[in-house]
Order: sequence, then C-alpha cells, then structure tokens
Amino acid sequence: MPLVHIHVIENRRDPEALRHLADVVQSVMLDVFAAPPRDRYQLITEHRPGHIIAEDTGLGYTRTDDLVVVQVTQQGRDEEQKKALYAALAQRLQDECGVGGDDLIVSLVENTRADWSFGRGVAQFLTGDL
Repeated sequence: MPLVHIHVIENRRDPEALRHLADVVQSVMLDVFAAPPRDRYQLITEHRPGHIIAEDTGLGYTRTDDLVVVQVTQQGRDEEQKKALYAALAQRLQDECGVGGDDLIVSLVENTRADWSFGRGVAQFLTGDL
C-alpha cells in the first residue's frame, strides 16, 4: 500500500498538469512497484518558491523550479523493484510530463503492516480485513 507524497513548487503547473503528473506516478506504482489495483493514496503539496531547498549532493545536477520530489511510504519491495521504480519514474515523467532527470528526487520510506489504518481506527492488515 504505497502512500505517495508529491512535492512541487506552486504555480509551475496548472491543476490538469498536476493531475497528469499524479496519474503518471500512479501508473508506475501499478506497472513497476506491484501496487494493487485501486490502491491509490497520493498527496500533492505545492510549496512557495524557496520553500524546497534541494542541492545536488555534489553530483553536478542543475535543479530548476520544475523540481518534483516523490516520497513513497511502502513496505516489502526489494532493491531491484526500488531501482526499477527510480528508473521508470525518471523515464515516464520526462516523456509524459517534461520533468528533467535533474529535477526529480525520489525517496522511499519503509514501514510495516502494523503502521497502516485505512479508516475507522482499525489496523486492517492486522485484523485480516486486507
């Protein structure tokens, strides 16, 4: 059950472009990251200019205000799936949304089945509902 948080700088994309960006990320979650169908949990946060500080970590990347930061909270993916996710996001966001490789940062956060409640104060993975 990936929870995807997409961070962008405000006023760089209209609502349709933001939805398309989220749709592309979701298609990668389904195609590459083995997310179950109808398992879509996404948050899109727009930050004022200057409120995302993303240096290049000494790699020589040139960041622009078209920066996209994707943080995925998930469980159970191996290193090959993670590398495939990074590559597919970079390729598809470039091809379909024009996000350059230097303007994409992806971070994965691990958790466990006990770390989820999908509503009503119930840990559905632990109760056997999921």
